[in-house]
Amino acid sequence: MSRPSFSLLPLTITAACFFAVSPAHAAQGDNEIKILAIGAAAPDFDLPGVDGKNHRLADYAAADVLAVVFLCNHCPSAQGAESRVKALIETYADKSFQLVAISPNDPASVRLNELGYSIYGDTLEEMKLHAAEYAFNFPYLYDGGNQSVSLAFGVTATPQIFLFDKERRLCYSGRIDDSRLGNPDTIKKHDAREAIAAILAGTAIAEPVTRAHGCSTKWAAKRHLVDEYNAKFEARPVTVEKIDEEAVKKLAANSTDKLRLVNLWATWCGPCLGEMPHLVEIGRQFETRGFDMITISTDAPEAIEKAGTLLKRFHAAMPDLTEGSVLEEGRRTNNYLYHGTTDSLAEALDPEWQGTLPHTLLIAPGGKVLHRFSGEIDPTELRRVIVKTLGRWYAPG
Repeated sequence: MSRPSFSLLPLTITAACFFAVSPAHAAQGDNEIKILAIGAAAPDFDLPGVDGKNHRLADYAAADVLAVVFLCNHCPSAQGAESRVKALIETYADKSFQLVAISPNDPASVRLNELGYSIYGDTLEEMKLHAAEYAFNFPYLYDGGNQSVSLAFGVTATPQIFLFDKERRLCYSGRIDDSRLGNPDTIKKHDAREAIAAILAGTAIAEPVTRAHGCSTKWAAKRHLVDEYNAKFEARPVTVEKIDEEAVKKLAANSTDKLRLVNLWATWCGPCLGEMPHLVEIGRQFETRGFDMITISTDAPEAIEKAGTLLKRFHAAMPDLTEGSVLEEGRRTNNYLYHGTTDSLAEALDPEWQGTLPHTLLIAPGGKVLHRFSGEIDPTELRRVIVKTLGRWYAPG
């Protein structure tokens, strides 16, 4: 995505804020969209919210300052900004200030491995779950249907904030603050907060346009990239090898820097087959986070061909980044069939395992078992545990 370019024209004064028309452009498919210029009128909207109601621009006419911030569920930068958004609301709770959040993304244009920081994707139903889980105290609206509102604003990233005065003329657009990290302690300049204060005071905003930093908007025109990504994964080979007690002990010891998910299953186990598609999806989802999803069949050795056939039907292949890390360990696959007894497998992998299937472990680097799932997994709960462990926003180091 190209950075915005700015050209300042002579200042024009309105009743509430000073502004200069500052056009900028961003790519959307094969077309170019224009980022809303300073001084432009607020684009109208009529969008469904997580509260089950439709929200319109006119609903917020009473506020002297209206903030429209573009967020989404999956982006680590947007998730890191959630505390900042709540802080803005708290700071100006006694002022004539209103904030509305909009998700601009087309959910079908988000690749699975872009969800590595999140429990939920960007559909409206998942937005409802996300907003409830993280106690949103502001309207959260969905524009992923036709993205017309996002196009009108010219949204380049999540998060990105637009501040309007009483006449609903744009006074500020860009970042909420100067930190790219999720930790609020890393903020040095509160750009949006300073801009809101200036609008309320009727004074000039020192820097009315800043560069938003975050995940690029997922435009529907990019759906073909998701199709290509999925087709590439479907073409990857699915392999299975036999594994013995000593090799299982090495897997359990997890001498890597990866978070490791190990699933015990069998071809005759209905719940095992029921959860396998979710496990494959989770393996793909977190491949960019240093994550390893391993299956170990407990079938008899002569059933290895049958186990391989089922794994191929579920397409339990290794994603690109996972395969790279597996090869670095000197292994060739993440799918195994155990050659030995149930007792020896339990002693090698998890002495607390009672022998029931399926059985799934989340193992930290160094071998500590962080979580056990005895029986069929709840995919959302498993994602929740993984995200809690790995973190839901970017942190260096």
